[in-house]
Amino acid sequence: MRQVLKRIASMAVAVPMAVGLMMSGAQAATLKIALAETPSDELAAFFVALDRAKANGLDYEWTAFSDEELAIQAVLSGQMNIGFGTPYAAMQRSKAPIRIIFQLSKLKFFPVTSKKYSDLKDLDGEPILLHSRGGGTDSIANVIEEKIGIKFGDRSYVPGSANRVVALASGQTDATIIDLSNKNKIVKQFPDKFNVLPMFEVDSSDEALFANLDWIKENEDQVNILVSALVSVWQDMHKDPTIIAKETNPDGPIGQLPKEILAELDGFYTDAIAGGLYDPNGGGRKAAQADMEWYSEAGQLDGDPSTLNIEDFWYLAPLDAALKN
Repeated sequence: MRQVLKRIASMAVAVPMAVGLMMSGAQAATLKIALAETPSDELAAFFVALDRAKANGLDYEWTAFSDEELAIQAVLSGQMNIGFGTPYAAMQRSKAPIRIIFQLSKLKFFPVTSKKYSDLKDLDGEPILLHSRGGGTDSIANVIEEKIGIKFGDRSYVPGSANRVVALASGQTDATIIDLSNKNKIVKQFPDKFNVLPMFEVDSSDEALFANLDWIKENEDQVNILVSALVSVWQDMHKDPTIIAKETNPDGPIGQLPKEILAELDGFYTDAIAGGLYDPNGGGRKAAQADMEWYSEAGQLDGDPSTLNIEDFWYLAPLDAALKN
């Protein structure tokens, strides 16, 4: 798995945060969550869900790793309990029974380039800036190559769509893949400077929550509290996207972000809901099947997607229970 375990132990960029809370009765083990990036507007809804879960008795702590690959390895090694990412290759190749339990967001990303390019075919042989090796934007690049019949040049990686926008605006790159919100921002800020290239529709998972199946079953109460909180937030924000800003804790990690970012939360989630970024039902079987097809085509799953069993990759019991309630 690309030999990153040594990097986990020595990472200076991992940012830990503990939330002290007693479960009813005896103190339960703390749920350790591995984020794939530092807190941002994209994580505001997740932190609202954590606050709701905390109110229902969940004791948790989170650590922000510098990219998805490190978050995946932290769960595989047992350092963390639940991680952010889409670790399909790791699930298929690892002996650990890793399973996804909730789709956080879909792969709603857009190729944005300087005026040098006007079509995806123009990117044949050209360098591109992506989020992380093996992550969602990497898989998008793989599928673009497969569908369009091109081959990108050098791939470099900068986590966070906002950071890649900065690189694009400053001329450090001519091509990248960014999320819906940052695509809208750069088009608004530089209406005549960049091109948003035509892109095919994608409904598979970008970010998902995953954990070791053995751990999930041993900690069913904690998992159910978290998944129920996520379902409640995801459904509430489809009814009213402004609920995220309203429920964001001003003293929490999102509340400490710059005022200009906080001022855009309503716009971010309004655009995200309108753009189909979030499934109000947490993805479930529909997302799992879409993932089989997408990540097979992206080269991260081996085998014919029609023969793959979604239960080898997803554990749906917590989500099914939350949706019933």
